[in-house]
Amino acid sequence: MTKAPRIVIAAGGTAGHVVPALAVADALRADGADVVFVGGERAERELVPAGGYELRTLAVEGISRTNPLKAARAVAKAGAGVVRAGSILRELRPDAVMGGGGYVAGTVGAAAALRRRPLVLTEADSHLGISNRALARFARRVCLAFPLEHRDGERYRVTGRPVPPPATDRAAARARFGLAEDDVVVLVFGGSLGARSINEAAVAAFADPAGPVPAGPVGPVAPEGGRPADGRFRVLHAAGRRDFDALSAPGTHYDLRPYIDGFGEALLVSDLVVARSGGSVFEIAAHGRPALLIPYPHAAADHQTANARWMERHGAAVIVPDGELTAERLRQEVGALLADRDRLAAMAAASADLARPHAAREIADELLSAAGV
Repeated sequence: MTKAPRIVIAAGGTAGHVVPALAVADALRADGADVVFVGGERAERELVPAGGYELRTLAVEGISRTNPLKAARAVAKAGAGVVRAGSILRELRPDAVMGGGGYVAGTVGAAAALRRRPLVLTEADSHLGISNRALARFARRVCLAFPLEHRDGERYRVTGRPVPPPATDRAAARARFGLAEDDVVVLVFGGSLGARSINEAAVAAFADPAGPVPAGPVGPVAPEGGRPADGRFRVLHAAGRRDFDALSAPGTHYDLRPYIDGFGEALLVSDLVVARSGGSVFEIAAHGRPALLIPYPHAAADHQTANARWMERHGAAVIVPDGELTAERLRQEVGALLADRDRLAAMAAASADLARPHAAREIADELLSAAGV
Protein backbone atom coordinates (compact mmCIF):
# COMPACT_ATOMS: atom_id res chain seq x y z
CA MET A 1 0.00 0.00 0.00
CA THR A 2 1.30 3.45 -0.92
CA LYS A 3 1.99 5.61 2.11
CA ALA A 4 -0.26 8.65 2.41
CA PRO A 5 1.62 11.92 1.82
CA ARG A 6 2.15 13.95 4.98
CA ILE A 7 1.72 17.71 4.74
CA VAL A 8 2.59 20.19 7.49
CA ILE A 9 0.63 23.45 7.43
CA ALA A 10 1.98 26.40 9.40
CA ALA A 11 -0.68 29.02 10.06
CA GLY A 12 -1.81 31.01 13.04
CA GLY A 13 -2.71 34.24 14.74
CA THR A 14 -6.13 35.22 13.49
CA ALA A 15 -9.02 33.31 11.97
CA GLY A 16 -8.14 35.11 8.73
CA HIS A 17 -5.02 32.96 8.51
CA VAL A 18 -6.37 29.76 10.03
CA VAL A 19 -9.70 29.37 8.20
CA PRO A 20 -8.15 29.45 4.68
CA ALA A 21 -5.49 26.98 5.82
CA LEU A 22 -8.23 24.67 7.08
CA ALA A 23 -9.93 24.86 3.68
CA VAL A 24 -6.70 23.66 2.05
CA ALA A 25 -6.32 20.96 4.71
CA ASP A 26 -9.83 19.69 3.97
CA ALA A 27 -8.99 19.45 0.25
CA LEU A 28 -5.82 17.54 1.09
CA ARG A 29 -7.63 15.21 3.47
CA ALA A 30 -10.19 14.46 0.77
CA ASP A 31 -7.26 13.16 -1.31
CA GLY A 32 -6.07 10.93 1.52
CA ALA A 33 -3.21 13.12 2.76
CA ASP A 34 -2.18 13.20 6.42
CA VAL A 35 -2.20 16.84 7.57
CA VAL A 36 -0.60 18.22 10.74
CA PHE A 37 -0.75 21.90 11.74
CA VAL A 38 1.95 23.92 13.44
CA GLY A 39 0.76 27.12 15.11
CA GLY A 40 0.76 29.22 18.22
CA GLU A 41 -1.74 29.84 21.00
CA ARG A 42 -4.29 32.12 19.37
CA ALA A 43 -7.18 31.37 17.00
CA GLU A 44 -5.57 28.12 15.85
CA ARG A 45 -5.74 26.69 19.38
CA GLU A 46 -9.52 26.27 18.99
CA LEU A 47 -10.10 26.18 15.25
CA VAL A 48 -7.57 23.53 14.26
CA PRO A 49 -8.65 20.79 16.72
CA ALA A 50 -12.28 21.65 15.95
CA GLY A 51 -11.50 20.91 12.29
CA GLY A 52 -10.19 17.47 13.28
CA TYR A 53 -6.47 18.15 12.87
CA GLU A 54 -3.47 17.69 15.15
CA LEU A 55 -1.82 20.95 16.25
CA ARG A 56 1.82 21.29 17.32
CA THR A 57 2.59 24.64 18.95
CA LEU A 58 5.46 27.12 18.90
CA ALA A 59 6.11 30.04 21.29
CA VAL A 60 6.49 32.85 18.73
CA GLU A 61 5.05 36.35 18.35
CA GLY A 62 4.83 39.15 15.81
CA ILE A 63 7.65 41.68 15.51
CA SER A 64 6.60 45.07 16.87
CA ARG A 65 7.23 48.02 14.57
CA THR A 66 6.96 50.54 17.41
CA ASN A 67 8.56 48.94 20.49
CA PRO A 68 12.26 47.96 20.12
CA LEU A 69 12.23 45.79 23.26
CA LYS A 70 9.22 43.83 22.07
CA ALA A 71 10.78 43.54 18.62
CA ALA A 72 14.00 42.16 20.11
CA ARG A 73 12.02 39.66 22.18
CA ALA A 74 10.11 38.53 19.09
CA VAL A 75 13.34 38.04 17.14
CA ALA A 76 14.77 35.93 19.96
CA LYS A 77 11.62 33.84 20.08
CA ALA A 78 11.71 33.43 16.32
CA GLY A 79 15.24 32.06 16.52
CA ALA A 80 14.23 29.56 19.19
CA GLY A 81 11.09 28.84 17.18
CA VAL A 82 13.11 27.87 14.09
CA VAL A 83 15.01 25.34 16.21
CA ARG A 84 11.78 23.97 17.68
CA ALA A 85 10.12 23.89 14.24
CA GLY A 86 13.14 21.99 12.90
CA SER A 87 12.65 19.39 15.61
CA ILE A 88 8.98 19.05 14.69
CA LEU A 89 9.79 18.62 11.01
CA ARG A 90 12.52 16.10 11.81
CA GLU A 91 9.98 14.08 13.78
CA LEU A 92 7.09 14.36 11.32
CA ARG A 93 9.18 14.03 8.13
CA PRO A 94 6.61 15.83 5.96
CA ASP A 95 6.59 15.41 2.20
CA ALA A 96 5.78 19.12 1.83
CA VAL A 97 5.24 22.19 4.03
CA MET A 98 2.76 25.03 3.51
CA GLY A 99 3.22 28.50 4.93
CA GLY A 100 -0.34 29.66 5.47
CA GLY A 101 0.19 33.07 7.02
CA GLY A 102 0.91 34.63 10.40
CA TYR A 103 4.26 34.91 12.11
CA VAL A 104 4.42 31.18 12.82
CA ALA A 105 4.44 30.51 9.07
CA GLY A 106 7.71 32.40 8.66
CA THR A 107 9.35 30.41 11.45
CA VAL A 108 8.26 27.03 10.12
CA GLY A 109 8.98 28.07 6.55
CA ALA A 110 12.55 28.96 7.51
CA ALA A 111 12.95 25.58 9.19
CA ALA A 112 11.58 23.85 6.09
CA ALA A 113 14.05 25.71 3.87
CA LEU A 114 16.96 24.77 6.17
CA ARG A 115 15.90 21.11 6.12
CA ARG A 116 15.25 21.22 2.36
CA ARG A 117 11.61 20.24 2.70
CA PRO A 118 9.46 21.24 -0.33
CA LEU A 119 7.79 24.54 0.57
CA VAL A 120 4.61 26.14 -0.82
CA LEU A 121 3.63 29.61 0.38
CA THR A 122 0.24 31.33 0.31
CA GLU A 123 -0.30 35.10 0.33
CA ALA A 124 -3.80 36.32 1.21
CA ASP A 125 -3.17 40.05 0.81
CA SER A 126 -2.49 42.43 -2.05
CA HIS A 127 1.23 42.57 -1.19
CA LEU A 128 3.81 40.00 -0.09
CA GLY A 129 4.32 39.98 3.66
CA ILE A 130 7.78 40.12 5.20
CA SER A 131 8.05 36.36 5.75
CA ASN A 132 6.86 35.50 2.26
CA ARG A 133 9.27 37.99 0.69
CA ALA A 134 12.14 36.38 2.59
CA LEU A 135 11.09 32.81 1.84
CA ALA A 136 9.80 33.13 -1.74
CA ARG A 137 13.18 32.20 -3.25
CA PHE A 138 13.07 28.87 -1.40
CA ALA A 139 9.47 28.00 -2.32
CA ARG A 140 8.36 25.63 -5.05
CA ARG A 141 5.33 27.88 -5.53
CA VAL A 142 3.91 31.07 -4.07
CA CYS A 143 0.10 31.04 -4.36
CA LEU A 144 -1.30 34.56 -4.56
CA ALA A 145 -4.77 35.81 -3.71
CA PHE A 146 -4.33 38.80 -6.05
CA PRO A 147 -2.18 39.44 -9.10
CA LEU A 148 0.88 41.34 -7.83
CA GLU A 149 3.15 43.61 -9.82
CA HIS A 150 6.56 42.02 -10.54
CA ARG A 151 5.29 38.68 -9.15
CA ASP A 152 4.33 37.00 -12.39
CA GLY A 153 7.21 34.56 -12.90
CA GLU A 154 6.95 30.79 -12.98
CA ARG A 155 7.31 30.64 -9.18
CA TYR A 156 4.07 32.61 -8.67
CA ARG A 157 0.51 31.50 -9.33
CA VAL A 158 -2.72 33.44 -8.76
CA THR A 159 -5.15 31.04 -7.10
CA GLY A 160 -7.31 33.42 -5.06
CA ARG A 161 -7.69 33.02 -1.34
CA PRO A 162 -9.00 29.65 -0.16
CA VAL A 163 -12.33 29.84 1.65
CA PRO A 164 -14.68 27.18 3.02
CA PRO A 165 -17.33 25.95 0.57
CA PRO A 166 -20.09 28.59 0.47
CA ALA A 167 -23.34 27.92 2.28
CA THR A 168 -26.24 27.16 -0.07
CA ASP A 169 -29.35 26.38 2.00
CA ARG A 170 -30.85 29.84 2.48
CA ALA A 171 -34.02 28.59 4.18
CA ALA A 172 -32.05 26.62 6.78
CA ALA A 173 -29.69 29.55 7.36
CA ARG A 174 -32.59 31.96 7.88
CA ALA A 175 -34.19 29.51 10.31
CA ARG A 176 -30.91 29.29 12.25
CA PHE A 177 -30.90 33.06 12.83
CA GLY A 178 -34.66 33.35 13.42
CA LEU A 179 -35.25 35.34 10.24
CA ALA A 180 -38.41 35.48 8.19
CA GLU A 181 -38.08 34.95 4.45
CA ASP A 182 -38.88 38.59 3.70
CA ASP A 183 -36.55 40.12 6.32
CA VAL A 184 -33.96 42.52 4.94
CA VAL A 185 -30.64 41.74 6.67
CA VAL A 186 -27.50 43.82 7.13
CA LEU A 187 -24.51 41.73 8.23
CA VAL A 188 -21.81 43.58 10.21
CA PHE A 189 -18.43 42.10 11.10
CA GLY A 190 -14.82 43.13 11.57
CA GLY A 191 -12.84 39.90 11.76
CA SER A 192 -12.29 37.47 14.62
CA LEU A 193 -11.08 40.21 16.98
CA GLY A 194 -13.67 42.71 15.82
CA ALA A 195 -13.29 46.32 14.69
CA ARG A 196 -14.07 48.91 17.35
CA SER A 197 -14.91 51.79 15.01
CA ILE A 198 -17.34 49.61 13.04
CA ASN A 199 -18.84 48.06 16.17
CA GLU A 200 -19.61 51.39 17.80
CA ALA A 201 -20.86 53.07 14.62
CA ALA A 202 -23.14 50.17 13.69
CA VAL A 203 -24.86 49.90 17.08
CA ALA A 204 -25.63 53.64 16.97
CA ALA A 205 -26.49 53.77 13.25
CA PHE A 206 -28.94 50.89 13.30
CA ALA A 207 -30.61 51.47 16.66
CA ASP A 208 -33.96 52.12 14.97
CA PRO A 209 -35.34 48.96 13.31
CA ALA A 210 -36.92 51.12 10.61
CA GLY A 211 -33.46 52.65 10.35
CA PRO A 212 -32.04 53.87 7.09
CA VAL A 213 -34.31 51.91 4.77
CA PRO A 214 -37.04 54.07 3.21
CA ALA A 215 -40.46 52.55 2.65
CA GLY A 216 -41.16 51.15 -0.78
CA PRO A 217 -40.52 48.09 -2.95
CA VAL A 218 -36.74 48.02 -2.84
CA GLY A 219 -36.38 44.37 -1.74
CA PRO A 220 -33.30 42.32 -0.92
CA VAL A 221 -30.93 40.95 -3.50
CA ALA A 222 -32.11 37.35 -3.32
CA PRO A 223 -34.99 36.90 -5.76
CA GLU A 224 -36.89 34.68 -3.37
CA GLY A 225 -36.98 37.44 -0.73
CA GLY A 226 -39.68 40.02 -0.21
CA ARG A 227 -39.68 43.54 1.15
CA PRO A 228 -41.64 44.88 4.12
CA ALA A 229 -43.48 48.03 3.12
CA ASP A 230 -42.57 49.83 6.35
CA GLY A 231 -38.83 49.63 5.61
CA ARG A 232 -37.93 47.62 8.71
CA PHE A 233 -34.77 45.56 8.61
CA ARG A 234 -32.68 43.22 10.76
CA VAL A 235 -29.03 43.41 11.76
CA LEU A 236 -26.74 40.42 12.32
CA HIS A 237 -23.55 41.66 13.96
CA ALA A 238 -20.45 39.59 14.79
CA ALA A 239 -18.60 42.04 17.04
CA GLY A 240 -15.57 39.96 18.01
CA ARG A 241 -14.75 38.81 21.52
CA ARG A 242 -12.63 41.84 22.42
CA ASP A 243 -15.47 44.41 22.26
CA PHE A 244 -18.54 42.28 22.77
CA ASP A 245 -18.99 42.86 26.52
CA ALA A 246 -18.87 46.64 26.03
CA LEU A 247 -21.68 46.64 23.46
CA SER A 248 -25.44 46.31 23.85
CA ALA A 249 -27.96 45.34 21.21
CA PRO A 250 -30.36 48.28 20.77
CA GLY A 251 -33.44 46.16 20.15
CA THR A 252 -34.90 42.80 19.20
CA HIS A 253 -34.17 43.52 15.54
CA TYR A 254 -30.44 43.52 16.36
CA ASP A 255 -28.70 40.13 16.76
CA LEU A 256 -25.37 40.93 18.43
CA ARG A 257 -22.90 38.07 18.89
CA PRO A 258 -19.18 37.83 19.69
CA TYR A 259 -18.55 35.29 16.93
CA ILE A 260 -20.53 33.25 14.42
CA ASP A 261 -19.52 29.67 13.70
CA GLY A 262 -20.40 28.51 10.21
CA PHE A 263 -20.01 32.09 9.02
CA GLY A 264 -21.04 31.24 5.48
CA GLU A 265 -24.63 30.97 6.65
CA ALA A 266 -24.48 34.54 7.97
CA LEU A 267 -23.27 35.73 4.57
CA LEU A 268 -25.95 33.70 2.82
CA VAL A 269 -28.82 35.34 4.75
CA SER A 270 -27.51 38.87 4.27
CA ASP A 271 -28.59 41.45 1.71
CA LEU A 272 -25.66 43.78 2.38
CA VAL A 273 -22.35 43.27 4.22
CA VAL A 274 -20.59 45.96 6.30
CA ALA A 275 -17.04 44.85 7.03
CA ARG A 276 -13.30 45.38 7.04
CA SER A 277 -11.49 44.35 3.86
CA GLY A 278 -8.93 41.76 4.80
CA GLY A 279 -8.92 38.32 3.24
CA SER A 280 -12.62 38.02 4.05
CA VAL A 281 -13.39 39.84 0.78
CA PHE A 282 -13.00 36.46 -0.93
CA GLU A 283 -15.59 34.87 1.36
CA ILE A 284 -17.95 37.77 0.63
CA ALA A 285 -17.39 37.18 -3.09
CA ALA A 286 -17.90 33.43 -2.74
CA HIS A 287 -21.43 34.18 -1.54
CA GLY A 288 -22.00 36.90 -4.12
CA ARG A 289 -22.77 39.62 -1.61
CA PRO A 290 -22.56 43.39 -2.11
CA ALA A 291 -20.43 45.13 0.48
CA LEU A 292 -19.75 48.42 2.21
CA LEU A 293 -16.09 48.15 3.19
CA ILE A 294 -14.22 50.13 5.85
CA PRO A 295 -10.51 49.24 5.45
CA TYR A 296 -8.40 48.99 8.60
CA PRO A 297 -6.12 52.02 8.23
CA HIS A 298 -3.12 50.51 10.02
CA ALA A 299 -2.88 47.25 8.06
CA ALA A 300 0.58 46.39 6.78
CA ALA A 301 1.30 48.24 3.52
CA ASP A 302 -2.31 49.48 3.70
CA HIS A 303 -3.31 46.23 2.02
CA GLN A 304 -6.93 46.44 3.21
CA THR A 305 -7.42 49.61 1.19
CA ALA A 306 -5.98 47.84 -1.85
CA ASN A 307 -8.31 44.88 -1.25
CA ALA A 308 -11.32 47.20 -0.95
CA ARG A 309 -10.37 49.09 -4.10
CA TRP A 310 -10.18 45.79 -5.97
CA MET A 311 -13.79 45.11 -4.98
CA GLU A 312 -14.84 48.69 -5.70
CA ARG A 313 -13.10 48.76 -9.09
CA HIS A 314 -15.13 45.73 -10.17
CA GLY A 315 -18.40 47.24 -8.96
CA ALA A 316 -18.87 44.91 -5.97
CA ALA A 317 -18.33 47.33 -3.08
CA VAL A 318 -18.53 50.87 -1.75
CA ILE A 319 -15.67 52.19 0.42
CA VAL A 320 -15.92 54.41 3.49
CA PRO A 321 -12.51 55.35 4.98
CA ASP A 322 -12.23 54.51 8.66
CA GLY A 323 -11.41 58.12 9.50
CA GLU A 324 -14.71 59.22 7.95
CA LEU A 325 -16.85 56.58 9.62
CA THR A 326 -19.60 57.90 11.89
CA ALA A 327 -22.98 56.49 12.80
CA GLU A 328 -24.67 59.08 10.60
CA ARG A 329 -22.42 58.35 7.61
CA LEU A 330 -22.97 54.62 8.00
CA ARG A 331 -26.74 55.09 8.27
CA GLN A 332 -26.80 57.21 5.11
CA GLU A 333 -24.57 54.92 3.05
CA VAL A 334 -26.45 51.77 3.99
CA GLY A 335 -29.78 53.49 3.43
CA ALA A 336 -28.78 54.59 -0.06
CA LEU A 337 -27.67 51.08 -0.99
CA LEU A 338 -30.70 49.28 0.41
CA ALA A 339 -32.99 51.77 -1.32
CA ASP A 340 -31.58 50.92 -4.76
CA ARG A 341 -32.45 47.33 -5.54
CA ASP A 342 -31.02 47.43 -9.06
CA ARG A 343 -27.67 48.68 -7.77
CA LEU A 344 -27.54 46.01 -5.07
CA ALA A 345 -28.29 43.30 -7.63
CA ALA A 346 -25.53 44.60 -9.91
CA MET A 347 -23.08 44.71 -7.00
CA ALA A 348 -24.03 41.17 -6.01
CA ALA A 349 -23.42 39.90 -9.54
CA ALA A 350 -20.05 41.70 -9.66
CA SER A 351 -19.09 40.20 -6.31
CA ALA A 352 -19.92 36.68 -7.50
CA ASP A 353 -17.80 37.23 -10.62
CA LEU A 354 -14.75 37.83 -8.39
CA ALA A 355 -15.11 34.53 -6.53
CA ARG A 356 -12.33 31.93 -6.80
CA PRO A 357 -14.18 28.83 -5.55
CA HIS A 358 -11.39 26.41 -6.46
CA ALA A 359 -8.56 28.17 -4.63
CA ALA A 360 -8.24 25.55 -1.87
CA ARG A 361 -8.20 22.75 -4.42
CA GLU A 362 -5.53 24.47 -6.54
CA ILE A 363 -3.27 25.07 -3.54
CA ALA A 364 -3.75 21.48 -2.36
CA ASP A 365 -2.71 20.29 -5.82
CA GLU A 366 0.43 22.43 -5.63
CA LEU A 367 1.33 20.85 -2.29
CA LEU A 368 0.74 17.33 -3.57
CA SER A 369 2.85 18.08 -6.62
CA ALA A 370 5.64 19.43 -4.40
CA ALA A 371 5.35 16.25 -2.32
CA GLY A 372 5.88 14.15 -5.44
CA VAL A 373 2.35 12.74 -5.53
